[in-house]
Amino acid sequence: MQLDLWLLLGSTLILCAIVAVRLSTSAGLPTLLAYLGLGLLIGESGLGLRFDNAELAEVLGLAALVLILAEGGITTDWQKVRSSVPAALSVSTLGTLVSIGVVAVAAAWTLDMNWRLAFLLAAVLAPTDAAAVFSVLRRLPLPSRLTGLLEAESGFNDAPVVIVVVTLSAAKAAGHAPNLVELAGVMVYELAVGGLIGFSVGWAGVYMLRRMALPASGLYPIAVLSMTVGSYGAANLLHSSGFLAVYVSALVLGNARLPHRPATRGFAEGIAWLAQIGLFVMLGLLASPADLPAQIVPALVIGFVLLLVARPLSIMISTIGFNFSLGEKLFASWAGLRGAVPIVLATIPMVKDVPGADRLFAIVFTVVVLFTLLQGPTLPLVARWCRLKDDSRARELGVEAAPLEELHADLLEVRIPDDSHLNGVEIFELRLPQGASITLVVRDGQSFVPEPTTTLRAGDTLLVVTTAEVRQLAERRLRAVSRRGKLAGWFGETGV
Repeated sequence: MQLDLWLLLGSTLILCAIVAVRLSTSAGLPTLLAYLGLGLLIGESGLGLRFDNAELAEVLGLAALVLILAEGGITTDWQKVRSSVPAALSVSTLGTLVSIGVVAVAAAWTLDMNWRLAFLLAAVLAPTDAAAVFSVLRRLPLPSRLTGLLEAESGFNDAPVVIVVVTLSAAKAAGHAPNLVELAGVMVYELAVGGLIGFSVGWAGVYMLRRMALPASGLYPIAVLSMTVGSYGAANLLHSSGFLAVYVSALVLGNARLPHRPATRGFAEGIAWLAQIGLFVMLGLLASPADLPAQIVPALVIGFVLLLVARPLSIMISTIGFNFSLGEKLFASWAGLRGAVPIVLATIPMVKDVPGADRLFAIVFTVVVLFTLLQGPTLPLVARWCRLKDDSRARELGVEAAPLEELHADLLEVRIPDDSHLNGVEIFELRLPQGASITLVVRDGQSFVPEPTTTLRAGDTLLVVTTAEVRQLAERRLRAVSRRGKLAGWFGETGV
């Protein structure tokens, strides 16, 4: 009977969370606010469910972050983020250190914190959150390299920050200052080995899955996700960065031409949603609403220092030499969304019995809630102020592939945006490579088999069958015509 009741309550909670996703998306808010609200609602000051086990919260929180990072790597398009990776690495390391220094000075000066606790607070608040960034930024029409920078940063910056927070927490609990030289050496080792393990696991997974015929298609997504999670365990056993290993292995596996890629992406997204729901509801339960009002003013002070001083300064310094415009840098400064990662990291000092850890957790929780409310809904407005709407980006085509293994072919689904130059082009004018053909057009809810003289229209969905050998050429040709029209070649547009 108790099992029946818990299953009923759990499924009801998940369904309520799904409805909350719909409502928060309509309002332009990151979904984490809805989940945190649910946790507070059923917690000790709401329905009375009490949860104060910080150690369990830390373990479950880190496990959920592994799944969220894995989904982020699997669904990230390497072609879009590749050019932004050097800048993202700079922001994730140099930029993070600059942010920690600025926030620590502000916390020690304005909140009357000792220096060790101030640096710990600054480190906990330093990383952006992958779930928040992915859920908000992927809906905005931004330049691809800016989106790539923010997505890659949110995937990379967890790893160095976890190292700093764990080291500072252990030093604070023991009552001595951390050895900065030793900390720098540990960070270099853990990041280098973690990245290497992640790449090795991803490459080995691609090699095996391309040659292994599994008896059911549903086993491929499970295998991919298991490899990414396994890379975390392997890296941690070697005392290196498990978070970086997860993201790198997921990035390799998600961008390889593996069987049933759409199913794998869908499975990873579903698992990540479930992890987010459980994580944020649990963190809402862990927070004590009675402790939060007293930390609103400190949270506002530190939050505005982070948003208006530390984050812009870290972006400006760490992106020197990467040719980002001032508007792109300003938007990147405003788009540094915090979410579950800082709150989960704030449980580490609590587990290690660091003096002042409860206050630190309350400040971090309040900062995340207040500044998510401020930053999330205003991102489209800030993007317009920074004049970031990119016409070529707006004409990009959404392409998804379903591998037809037995035919050694791919089925591409192409949606024509309203401002695409494909509008008005006849099919024969596309000059697709031999081996690629448009087999079906869906228009106004009706599907039909096109003729060579069929004129394409904005809003059409095309089904393109292409052999594996010419798939890339077909995609490039479609993108080129979408950007510059049927005479794209005369304009030097190649669709890259």
